[in-house]
Amino acid sequence: MKRVAICAVAQTPFESNMWHKRFQEMAFDVVEPILKQTGVIFGGDKGIENVVTVSDDVFDARTISDNGLTDAVGAHFLSEEKISMDGINAIAYGMACILSGHDELVLIVGHCKESQPQSRNMCTNLAYDPFYCRPLGMDFQNVAALQARAYMAASGVTDEHLGRVVVRSRENGSKNPLANAKRPVTIEEVMDSPMLCDPIRELHAYPISDGAVGMLLATEERAAEFTDKPVWISGFGNCMDSYFLGDRDLVENFALKKAAARAYKMAGVNNPAEDFDLIEVNDCFAYQLPMWIEGLGVCEKGQGGRWIAEDGMEKAKVNPSGGMLAGNPIMLGGLARAAEAVLQLRGEAGDRQIDGAKKALAQGTTGGAGQFQSVLVLEKA
Repeated sequence: MKRVAICAVAQTPFESNMWHKRFQEMAFDVVEPILKQTGVIFGGDKGIENVVTVSDDVFDARTISDNGLTDAVGAHFLSEEKISMDGINAIAYGMACILSGHDELVLIVGHCKESQPQSRNMCTNLAYDPFYCRPLGMDFQNVAALQARAYMAASGVTDEHLGRVVVRSRENGSKNPLANAKRPVTIEEVMDSPMLCDPIRELHAYPISDGAVGMLLATEERAAEFTDKPVWISGFGNCMDSYFLGDRDLVENFALKKAAARAYKMAGVNNPAEDFDLIEVNDCFAYQLPMWIEGLGVCEKGQGGRWIAEDGMEKAKVNPSGGMLAGNPIMLGGLARAAEAVLQLRGEAGDRQIDGAKKALAQGTTGGAGQFQSVLVLEKA
């Protein structure tokens, strides 16, 4: 099968309140560096033919949110497609456009301003059906708390384990100039932080964040026109679990296991615990890091607590960027994970660089308690 290359990546710094910029400006802040890095143009026989944007009507407070982006991303005379879910799926969409023979070059631009609404929990409440669940006040935070309690009981994960997750995330985030949450914290500080929704504490949750991410995808034949360090997409899979929470087993990782199996088959990954040089997971809440690691097959089911205690996070090189806990907006969680993986494979990750990284995994999730999961495998040439 032909290969698809990621030729360039650009990100804004992630901030708690990017009040001074409209989302169009945020988008342009990642488009412009990609144009400068690669010399790519829009349109014509050799330019960008398709743009895939990532946005959300609710967070942008407007219907057809991508309609306000077309000129900022250079798509006013081109095709533009919208992803309104975790942005890692924009990479899969762009890959499909290229492998189908429809496009040779695809620009991906995602943005999200979580600071705009009065509450991001009010926004995620709208993900639930309007008759049975929405009136109960269900949102991604309190549904995650239900899953966290069940998972902690099943895998021996304690409040202290979660404290270690957060402490390490902040340490790694301090090496990432784009991260939002960089202030070091202690395990005691995490364990003493206020309870948001039992057992999720304030420091267990990713900070409200604004920002944007961009990428340029190209066919194998054209990648060398834009970079001498292409990163290849070797595997992708996604899967949706049941819509109603009561129809799901919250600790089974059903969707993530299915998504990972598809990505691993495509990429020829036989031993996920050994085959990756780094792993970036979308840990909106601290308990999700060990839970997603179990679902990815990096540690055995029910062993998340033991895995943390035995320094599994460092041994597996999980979230050298700091992960979601260091601050990315919800729409860009997986896209930012993929961006970090690309930088690592290109040797451009600065103080957090993993020496000799050749193969990476990035995971993204949308929906309450990991309802929709996506897994991406990336490799350097």
